[in-house]
Amino acid sequence: MDIKYYGANCVRLSDKNIVLVVDDNLENHGLKNITKQDNICIFTDPKNHKNRGKFIINSPGEYEISEVSVTGIPAKDQLDQKDGGSVVYKIVHNDLIIAVVGHINPDLNDDQLEQLGLVDLLILPVGGNGYTVDAHGASQLVKKMEPKIVIPTHYSDPAVKYEVPQADIDLFLKEMGAAEQSFQDSFKLKESELSDKTRLVLLNLSKS
Repeated sequence: MDIKYYGANCVRLSDKNIVLVVDDNLENHGLKNITKQDNICIFTDPKNHKNRGKFIINSPGEYEISEVSVTGIPAKDQLDQKDGGSVVYKIVHNDLIIAVVGHINPDLNDDQLEQLGLVDLLILPVGGNGYTVDAHGASQLVKKMEPKIVIPTHYSDPAVKYEVPQADIDLFLKEMGAAEQSFQDSFKLKESELSDKTRLVLLNLSKS
């Protein structure tokens, strides 16, 4: 599965048979929305979605679409600390497990972590400042979940207009004890290339 990053918490997961777009609210951040008519849309904030794409998932529950299994798990919202104010998603496709996190309180309980189970790829915001998960909370969540790959989102970028200024990605790298590393345009998730050691992948803002 190919992964591209478009700014804020928006990512696109795709292969030759399916396209899933997560949190496409790019118009709220001075960017253009990317969702196409035949895409499946996933929103981590039940309140913050638009009716676009052929199928919308914006609430807890279990969904089966085009050989993809999606489980939405209710979580506490970061802003108002309301239980169920946000949704964490577990996406299963071709035996690969992807977890997508939105603006949550990162202190997930044992039941939530058990529902997520083993995770191959974790996509999570790291920008903090009271708006979303901060670098420390994100690093603690990584330690709890022990994913094989981590793709951070929602950090400072001059191309993205955030409602609340977001921290630089370097803070998250420091929390993770990771050295500076290069960005890439996209990432292809392959089971054969996964290892037991957690690896960070940084993605450029995609233009296509």
